[in-house]
Amino acid sequence: MDYRQFYCMTLRMSIDCNGCYQKIRRALLQMQELESHLIDRKHGRVSVWGAFSPQDVAIKIRKRTNRRVEILELREAAGPGAGDEQGGGGGGGQMP
Repeated sequence: MDYRQFYCMTLRMSIDCNGCYQKIRRALLQMQELESHLIDRKHGRVSVWGAFSPQDVAIKIRKRTNRRVEILELREAAGPGAGDEQGGGGGGGQMP
């Protein structure tokens, strides 16, 4: 059974320069299981939201960016459409 829970996960990553930011952003955009993401360059944090397996996503990001990934926070989120004020935006908007 390939059922995945909806999660909101915050990761700590090293975002040193614009190239690092772009590499992380491209990796996130390629992942279909993510509904939305938010990259905080100042604090070196990446937040992702969607229906996924947290460890699988962290491993994928690590492999695609060749950067250390640390899971800071993981919490279950409501499913799609439940309190989603983005209007089906997806991409790099605000976290619900």
